[in-house]
Amino acid sequence: MRNRQKGFSLIELLIVVAIILIIAAIAIPNLLRSKIAANQASAVGSLRTLNTSCIAYSTSYGQFPAALTNLGPIASGGTASSTSADLIDSVLAAGSKSGYTFKFTAGGSNQSYTITATPITAATTGQNMYFTDQSGVIRVDTSGAGAGASSTPIG
Repeated sequence: MRNRQKGFSLIELLIVVAIILIIAAIAIPNLLRSKIAANQASAVGSLRTLNTSCIAYSTSYGQFPAALTNLGPIASGGTASSTSADLIDSVLAAGSKSGYTFKFTAGGSNQSYTITATPITAATTGQNMYFTDQSGVIRVDTSGAGAGASSTPIG
């Protein structure tokens, strides 16, 4: 009689590997879409935070900030001032968060502002571009042309 060895045959192992590859081929695109959706939601949340911070800054200092860094954290041991109001975290004050780059532009005499959020890499970090200003309305552009004051407001 033959000795029967315990274990899996090569065919059985190849079938298991093929099944794993099929499942991965289905799951990976969904994972990438989920990551893009999360980055886009984070960008909208960051714009809401920036709008709120700009209004708080305006209430405290009588004008909107001249730069995004003016909303950032204070140095250790210091107090809040017009150059470091401690209204947003250091990551957002640096102008990049969750796959999006935020560009802050102050208006004349710091009485207005605009903020745009652009994906760092459109294929992997986000597909929408966002715009907001002192009105607090966040607008979206899905065409890739760039969001502006005439873009569609988000719902």
